[in-house]
Amino acid sequence: MTTGTPLARIFEEFQSVGEQQRLMLLLDYAKRLPELPGAYRDSLQDMDEVVECQSPLFLATDFDDAAEVAHIYFAAPPEAPTTRGFASILQHGLSGQSYEAILGVKADVGSHLGLARVITPLRLRAVNAMVGRISRSVRDHVG
Repeated sequence: MTTGTPLARIFEEFQSVGEQQRLMLLLDYAKRLPELPGAYRDSLQDMDEVVECQSPLFLATDFDDAAEVAHIYFAAPPEAPTTRGFASILQHGLSGQSYEAILGVKADVGSHLGLARVITPLRLRAVNAMVGRISRSVRDHVG
């Protein structure tokens, strides 16, 4: 991962505080998950379900081939703050980034956030599944 990218800055933000503050920061990100754009707001059928998550989570990736960037959108219920937090981190950190930058992200986001000791392994696998889905979507698109 390239330093200075939005996701790298989020990792630094989490690493700069203690474990309990990281949980609070994750919940803060949950509150900042952006609304879905109109194309997805009315129907989740056009989004992919991330079945590895315990809570319902839907993902869409749109591509701007002229700029070679991907735009990422998530839908997660308010009663799933951990899932929403991870989705928000990935949306803030990866949406609008180049295909190359997204493909360079490793699936160990939970450890980069410093949450491995305070979040269950099942939830860490879920965030890694989100990264895997995003990467696969970009890889399939660029061929």
